[in-house]
Amino acid sequence: MGKIIGEPKKAFITGNEAVAWACLVSGAEIMFGYPITPQNEVMHYWTRLAPKYDRRFLQTEDELSAGFTTCGAVQSGVKAFTATAGPGNVLMQEPFGMAEAMRLPLVAMIQQRGGPSSGTVIYSQQEVTLTTFGGNGEGHRIVYSTSGHQEIYDYLIKAFNVAWKYRFPVFVLGDGYQAKMREPLEMYDPEDHGIELVKPYPLIGLGGKIGEEREPSHLCNIYSMEEELYDVVMKMAAEYEAITPQLMEWEEEFCEDADILIVSHGVVARAAYDAVKALRSQGIKAAYFRPISLRPFPAQQLRDAIAKSGAKKMLVAESAYGQFERLLKQEIYGETIKIEHLFMPGVGIIDYDVIEKVKSIL
Repeated sequence: MGKIIGEPKKAFITGNEAVAWACLVSGAEIMFGYPITPQNEVMHYWTRLAPKYDRRFLQTEDELSAGFTTCGAVQSGVKAFTATAGPGNVLMQEPFGMAEAMRLPLVAMIQQRGGPSSGTVIYSQQEVTLTTFGGNGEGHRIVYSTSGHQEIYDYLIKAFNVAWKYRFPVFVLGDGYQAKMREPLEMYDPEDHGIELVKPYPLIGLGGKIGEEREPSHLCNIYSMEEELYDVVMKMAAEYEAITPQLMEWEEEFCEDADILIVSHGVVARAAYDAVKALRSQGIKAAYFRPISLRPFPAQQLRDAIAKSGAKKMLVAESAYGQFERLLKQEIYGETIKIEHLFMPGVGIIDYDVIEKVKSIL
């Protein structure tokens, strides 16, 4: 595959356009999708780019089909992806669970919208629980929560590499604001940033006689015996936990000395970071911690931030009613820091909201 971008260049585009370009430079060969706001423009823009670069697109009859066709394509060695939101994410949990069971290198872009049910078509962070631990399984998946267009671009490139290297489904968790708004980013070909793309390879139709020249692939998602499933899940858990140290990602600032530690993810983290800087300028010792990978969660790093900051309180800010907080509490169980929260489900959080909440707490 030749270079697509050429010299790295600045672009001023929507998040959904950034998704399409990132998948293109990652070597994605086909997108399977079904229309749902706010991810529609991923499909629309991909269909404009695909013919120019000898890529393909199939609009399936529903989200279930989009998920399963993506599962089928990657088994044949095709670098494929899908994108969805809200109710589509719910429907895709069945194929996503299948990808987890069969260890398929599936990549999906999730642009969160408000719920429950069809909710709004605009924005939320209400698909955290669904995306991290949805499906019929144990949540052996990788989830990156992006805060803007540059990260959408960067982490989709990473998502394809991680998926094909480790054979776990990978999700990039955006939202309706990132999907629709425009902001600048640098677009580049991965090799110009020293990134070697992991080549796809077929999982089925392999040569050689099973039992003599190669082992069977065991691409299975249903088992007849309880003990058989137990062995499979335990092996999967061990392999997932072994790669966890290489997958966890996070950001932190001002954690050396703080009275309050502000924790958030995704686009809300932008407001939290601005709030922390403003509070610091006013003499209030606030610190910032942001998990980038929600699965696996950087639990030890957050525990370390709590310990070294000396903070007596933590503020969890999210555009949901505690989904991120529940995930966080599960991961740092046993910590005694007092946890306060700013829950604004389906509503954007700005720095003023965080600043006022901090002042009310302190």
